[in-house]
Amino acid sequence: MTTSEILQRFPELSALVVGDICLDRWCTYDPSEAEPSRETGIPRVGVISTTVTPGAGGTVANNLAAMGVGRVSVLGAIGNDGFGHELRCALSARHIIADNLIAVPTIQTFTYTKLINAATGQEDLPRIDFISNSPLDQQAERQMLDSLKDNIPAFDVILVSDQAETSRGCVVTPSVRQLLADLAAQYPDKIFIVDSRTRIEQFRNVIVKPNRQEAETACHKLFGAVDYQRLLRHVQSRFLYVTHGEEGVALITPEREERIPTNKIAKPVDICGAGDSFTAGAAMALAVTASPREAARFGNLVASITIMKKGTGTASPEELLANEHASH
Repeated sequence: MTTSEILQRFPELSALVVGDICLDRWCTYDPSEAEPSRETGIPRVGVISTTVTPGAGGTVANNLAAMGVGRVSVLGAIGNDGFGHELRCALSARHIIADNLIAVPTIQTFTYTKLINAATGQEDLPRIDFISNSPLDQQAERQMLDSLKDNIPAFDVILVSDQAETSRGCVVTPSVRQLLADLAAQYPDKIFIVDSRTRIEQFRNVIVKPNRQEAETACHKLFGAVDYQRLLRHVQSRFLYVTHGEEGVALITPEREERIPTNKIAKPVDICGAGDSFTAGAAMALAVTASPREAARFGNLVASITIMKKGTGTASPEELLANEHASH
């Protein structure tokens, strides 16, 4: 199928993003406003403007909405705090349904605060992350599980964002992973695709999409050597995507391993969020074409556009069509 034919189907489809739905805050500071504090003598960082965008699973949802997917919703746990309010507003502004976000009083909304130098346009100071480092309480986890079971029938594609790098504060808990495995088996016609930074080997019955480092780490943890075929069998999936940056994506099936190339970009502007944009594009294209190879090609196309934008960019249907034509 052509890119145009794939895109024409997106308004008919629905997608649910499950897991770590975070807030990105892009804070531009003026280095000339760094006079020392009168009280402590420590130089201040004078932020002069702030832009907020959905982050982590929110970046995936943002990409889905930008591509014209008919209905996009997110399901996760956030704090009952100001950052949570900003996140809901940022999602609403992009027509992403936030009704299934669970507000948990005992946690704070996972927030990445990035400091951009107004004079250079570069992020040159340490990022400030607002994190939760205590386990999700049982009531919130129960709400997650119930909401997941209730919502799955209404969506064509389910995308899981397991962003947390430790089990503390993790939204995608062992119980959530088990329910996802059960639901994927119960609804074989739906697309379940998972992106996990440190636990990809703990998922079952779903399509897993690690990058090369994540896949190799999982293989060494399990087998002591890199073996994508064994990883595929371990997660009990019909195929496996392993992204390799500018080298494209490896498609692993029980029969073979092949590389789906991408257009090499000489000087990408910002690769942050490239994996999320690939996941969003590939998952939706898979729902349309039922071809892992075609879906990977489309995911590569989406990522090739987003890496040419600052921050966690998105790709519109117009950009996707123009980029495809320009590459031929």
